[in-house]
Amino acid sequence: MARPNGRRAVQILLVEDSPADVELTSEALSEAGTETNLHVVNDGEEALSFLHRSDGYDEAVRPDLIILDLNLPKKDGREVLTEVKQDPALKRIPVLVLTTSDAEIDIYDTYNLHANCYLTKPVDLDGFIDMFEALDRFWLRLVRFSS
Repeated sequence: MARPNGRRAVQILLVEDSPADVELTSEALSEAGTETNLHVVNDGEEALSFLHRSDGYDEAVRPDLIILDLNLPKKDGREVLTEVKQDPALKRIPVLVLTTSDAEIDIYDTYNLHANCYLTKPVDLDGFIDMFEALDRFWLRLVRFSS
């Protein structure tokens, strides 16, 4: 679906195992105002199935942007990030790491795995909304995605 400016809705894959954080992210994206389609998976294996269009995700859309938690069940975010950035069909998809950790080693390691940015989760809805308004301005309004 095209947005008023002629651009289509941004397809976002949210890889998050916390239902509360999924709800906060969804609410914050709604408040930000850019037309998005949010697709949610709850663990690293499910994320890779979605991205590879396998295991029940045969009709999954190719996301324009991935928002990835680091601490996930089955496969953690670092493993997902590694596989995405090593796959020629996926490596150009921007990956925004959104996690509770502010440990320097996590930040360092994540950028070494070619994350496009590292964000620490705000603790409340207002913080999420502020963050997603900033993300909206940059990632959803200014950045151009390849099809």
